Amino acid sequence: MTTKVSDYILQRLREWEVDHVFAYAGDGINGLLAAWGRAENKPRFVQARHEEMAAFQAVGYAKFSGRAGVCAATSGPGAIHLLNGLYDAKLDHVPVVAIVGQTNRSAMGGSYQQEVDLLSLYKDVAADFCEMVTVPEQLPNVIDRALRTAYAKRTVTAVIIPADVQELDYSPPTHAFKMVPSSLGVTSSAPVPAEADLDRAAEVLNAGEKVAVLIGQGARGAQEEVRRLADLTGAGVAKALLGKDALPDTLPYVTGAIGLLGTRPSYELMRDCDTLLVVGSSFPYTQFLPEFDQARAVQIDIDPFMIGMRYPFEVNLVGDARETLRSLLPKLKKKRHGSWRKKIEKDTDRWWEVMRARAAVEAEPINPEYVVHALDALLPDDVILTADSGSAANWYARHLRIRGAMRGSLSGTLATMGPGVPYAIGAKFAHPDRPALALVGDGAMQMNGMAELITAAKYWRDWEDPRLIVAVLNNQDLNQVTWEMRAMSGAPQFLPSQAIPDVPYADFARSIGLDGVRVEKPGEVEAAWHKALGADRPYVIDFRTDPAVPPIPPHATLDQIEAAASAIVKGDSDRTGMIRQGLKAKVQEMLPGHRHREE
Repeated sequence: MTTKVSDYILQRLREWEVDHVFAYAGDGINGLLAAWGRAENKPRFVQARHEEMAAFQAVGYAKFSGRAGVCAATSGPGAIHLLNGLYDAKLDHVPVVAIVGQTNRSAMGGSYQQEVDLLSLYKDVAADFCEMVTVPEQLPNVIDRALRTAYAKRTVTAVIIPADVQELDYSPPTHAFKMVPSSLGVTSSAPVPAEADLDRAAEVLNAGEKVAVLIGQGARGAQEEVRRLADLTGAGVAKALLGKDALPDTLPYVTGAIGLLGTRPSYELMRDCDTLLVVGSSFPYTQFLPEFDQARAVQIDIDPFMIGMRYPFEVNLVGDARETLRSLLPKLKKKRHGSWRKKIEKDTDRWWEVMRARAAVEAEPINPEYVVHALDALLPDDVILTADSGSAANWYARHLRIRGAMRGSLSGTLATMGPGVPYAIGAKFAHPDRPALALVGDGAMQMNGMAELITAAKYWRDWEDPRLIVAVLNNQDLNQVTWEMRAMSGAPQFLPSQAIPDVPYADFARSIGLDGVRVEKPGEVEAAWHKALGADRPYVIDFRTDPAVPPIPPHATLDQIEAAASAIVKGDSDRTGMIRQGLKAKVQEMLPGHRHREE
């Protein structure tokens, strides 16, 4: 039996140890679909409900497995639908390979049905490698380079295969002119900066009296080294959101998230330090870093294209985080843990008390901060957490403490709505033996999450641990934007754009063979979490939460809070009283922090 191009593509993916392809069918990849049938579904075709969700699932799989995520779609609209998920991967530096169909070569340039110039369309998102296969001999090189580049540059690559090429008999490249042979695999490397550069970095860190460390996802493999550095320098450690799982929150000097969704001790750590070390992060918000003339700074990043940004660093070290820190640590002098470290630990303890108090504030019907705060102590140590964009990300960032083998992620740089549930599904294929939990707003649930419950219903019986929990913060409001309008623009809620329908999410889950419950009273919250964590199948909790609880950033001033209050007074019709009451309670919780800053 002859091997067709489509057969060889799947064979080469198997040789690269690709075990899942997240995809949706279409006639532009009919040849590949037939090959999947001949290959007994290896690698496994995971059917999403939409191509964008297939891309998000590939991103989630890659984030939580450390392996390249692969997604596939048909030509034209299918390839277009992949783009948002692919940009999510590109901006968060995640290795993802897209395999997309194209119209027959004979129809190209003829304005044929579903003909889109995919090379131009993918030119940006797959800038490092995007190729169209026009003859069989281009394989295996194109597949190999797509995967190798995705791994090496932690980015998106794309392979475009016209439908008629998929049906051609495969013939390998020969030992001839203008043929490109290829080989499998890529080894890992851990570059380390030059000794002189390490000496310069050590001089900066040794000279500092108030050292602050900011880590991102690039520091995830260097936990022990970051701990040792913090012990030597007496530093506090803040975390960019993509690095939330890079160091446990149970360490007393870990101040938590930084930025708009961050914590007050992280804000004050940066505000008051005299020395800054950034490891494996391209955190973009300069205003949350020290003043430019305040701190001497060092950056460590494996990507030379991401080095030296965000802050006027004195020393820029290009290297693997773990190996670079291992080489740097012997050059550091141990500092006495004095008032600086004590203040960091005191501020962090105080912050968690403020979080507990905020969660205890009464709301109508349920305070969303209480929903997430109550979950914190109940989380299994091996849980995989995902959060969607919106106000849910605030509570994920501030109330959930990473410990044990926990993992967590969200759409960091693109901050797109809708990846929470498909990320969790991708995580379940990466780790079928671990529980996964998605924290999503009702806007994101209506946008993408409900349809992907059908995907969970299709596959959950294959997972060793069937638990996939989707917690919906149902406040019938696109809440993050509503509060941004109030705080930043002084504008009242614009109901035609912000109000969204109430949907019985748990009922829908039960209707497709999953389980779930609607929670409308604070006293029901913990019991719902216990039931979900003990469920024998995916479980949806529909929490009816109060839109009046504002996601106040850690650096918010009283003027900004009053602007939000002014916006509420201007409008919001019958919801004004309810929202004002919630705002007042939150202001009272924020006031101690403001007084502390003014002291």
